[in-house]
Amino acid sequence: MVIAVVVGTRPEIIKMAPVVRACAARGLPYLLLHTGQHYSFELDGVFFRELDLPAPHHNLEVGSGSQAYQIGAIVAGLEPILARERPDVLLVEGDTNSVLAAALTAQKMGIEVGHVEAGLRSYDRRMPEEINRILADHLSEHLFAPTEHARGILRAEGVAESRIHVTGNTVVDELLRQRPRAERPELLERFGVRRGAYALATVHRAENTDDEARLRNVFQGLADAARALGIPLLAALHPRTTARLEALGLEVERAVRVLPPLGYLDFLGLHAGAALMLTDSGGLQEEACTLRVPCVTLRDNTERPESVEVGANLLAGADPARIVECARAMAGRPRDWPNPFGDGRSGERIVDLLARD
Repeated sequence: MVIAVVVGTRPEIIKMAPVVRACAARGLPYLLLHTGQHYSFELDGVFFRELDLPAPHHNLEVGSGSQAYQIGAIVAGLEPILARERPDVLLVEGDTNSVLAAALTAQKMGIEVGHVEAGLRSYDRRMPEEINRILADHLSEHLFAPTEHARGILRAEGVAESRIHVTGNTVVDELLRQRPRAERPELLERFGVRRGAYALATVHRAENTDDEARLRNVFQGLADAARALGIPLLAALHPRTTARLEALGLEVERAVRVLPPLGYLDFLGLHAGAALMLTDSGGLQEEACTLRVPCVTLRDNTERPESVEVGANLLAGADPARIVECARAMAGRPRDWPNPFGDGRSGERIVDLLARD
């Protein structure tokens, strides 16, 4: 059996790393295919190096562009590679344009598709990611759900029980593996903060960055939350967010310290030591829950409701007053919630299930 593992963005690289290692540990042939949806070394090359992953066998170098351009370019680029390599199964992870394009290409070529992180739903069709994850699930023969909640969603949508496997989320595997390397006292010294005495924030989703009023409100809420808690707030911003702020002439208040681009280990180290995470990222909700860092989600909905249900997360949206309210509530919350996202062996389970089939 040959497994094609497709990645395109930083979260996919992180979450597929345990799968790649499990293939290598079992001597199972695999192909690592990178669409290049994140197109600069700054954005993803450092992740391969830090995670000690081999270079991709193929890189499509698709880069930025419209939704339609990215999907079309990935389909056109993958088809000849898959025709030549003929893997037995193609694995995708998450909800990006790379996921949809790769799943569609493989399905049209008669190659089985496995979807890692299947069954997530925000029930907000305005999100491109929601469309991608729904279509990827229903193009897949193997659906690797991270939780029982996700399994229930797939069953409700008519997916056969035999195709669904609850494996946990591979992000837990990688966090547990890399955390000892990431937590370094000199990292906090470099940024002038003390463990448990700062907040960390990220903002990147189109729903927040494309709407000027909403973007203003989010950053106002971050600044207000920093002042309300009396602690520094470090903001790790995607280059697209930074460019958007500059284009709109929006100045970030001094209460929010914008960080330079960070590698995976530096960001993980800051996350693990934070008193609070404020984010619009889906994956960081999982990471915060796993790291026992209280989370405030800068969105009106989430496809990770498990984190809210166990008390690790609150939805604040983009209202500044609500962001402050949630930040205050979460900052003092005991960090004793159970982790619903797995035990750190998800990658092994996924590869063993495929090898068995």
